[in-house]
Amino acid sequence: MNTSDRPNTPDLRTVRMALMLACRAPSVHNTQPWRWVFDGTQLRLHSDTDRLLHSADPLGRQLVISCGAVLDHARLAFVWMGWFTDITRFPDPDLPGHLATLEFRPWPGALNTTAARIRAIHQRRTDRLPMLAPPGWLDVLAAVRDLARPHHVSVDEIAERNRPRLAAATEHATALRRYDMPYQTELHWWTGHSDAKAGVPAAALVSDSEAARVDIGRSFPAAPYSVRRTDLEDEARLVVLSTLDETAAQWLHTGEALSEVLLECTARGLATCALTHITELAASRSVITDLIPHPDVPQVVIRIGTAPEDTDYTPTPRRPLDEVLEIATA
Repeated sequence: MNTSDRPNTPDLRTVRMALMLACRAPSVHNTQPWRWVFDGTQLRLHSDTDRLLHSADPLGRQLVISCGAVLDHARLAFVWMGWFTDITRFPDPDLPGHLATLEFRPWPGALNTTAARIRAIHQRRTDRLPMLAPPGWLDVLAAVRDLARPHHVSVDEIAERNRPRLAAATEHATALRRYDMPYQTELHWWTGHSDAKAGVPAAALVSDSEAARVDIGRSFPAAPYSVRRTDLEDEARLVVLSTLDETAAQWLHTGEALSEVLLECTARGLATCALTHITELAASRSVITDLIPHPDVPQVVIRIGTAPEDTDYTPTPRRPLDEVLEIATA
């Protein structure tokens, strides 16, 4: 069928298939804080504030970044299925939870790069273990910078000589949170459950001995004793995604850029771990600002490296689509 003969919007089956892919997007603590509404013509993305982390993320910054990631995953999935999406971000100033509206145009066909990114959606995971250094790093860095630029998001590498300062900031942030009981209660609520459809499952956590060999990472409840990758100290490279200012629109764009960066790295066979805990507190944020060459606002730190081939992973769970997709009727 020629694109001129096709309907102007995808059918419900296509929407469901695309959103099944999209909802593999990463989110803070795997909270999946998004809600979709399809009315037969437009697809609307809303934040789900019932899944807000009130202690870790009181302003909803990480929530909106998570929604930006699912938005970019959706855009890519629809292109793969033959639909270009015109995205209007924050279409109604009176409804700040309405993050985006997607309208559709038939698209003649996906590019080879799109196919690689779709495969990457299935393959991508958060790797909290020590990593090997990424090969071809300068080429990787140039590529992810190009991908983030249309979203007005800067990508800066943390130089190896500055790594100890970032590690110290991570330790400081962890220490400040250690006796914050609401924060710790929230963290334990979302982690370590083996039969949940959201949150960080027990299989995705690392033991104390494994965490000790990763100098920059979020402190989660420890997994039972395990010594995976015993011969590795973390050699992952570190990059920072930052924005000119601190607005909800820039948070959403940060999430879209994060999606692009993670999928590009995965398509290249690299492992990644996105970190937002270092940017939750002003003290650690200020350290990151000192380590990048401009006064932008740090939003996300990403570890990028290579995982040994013998590493075995179980996909993290996702909520059933019917929990996050509403079909609007006239």
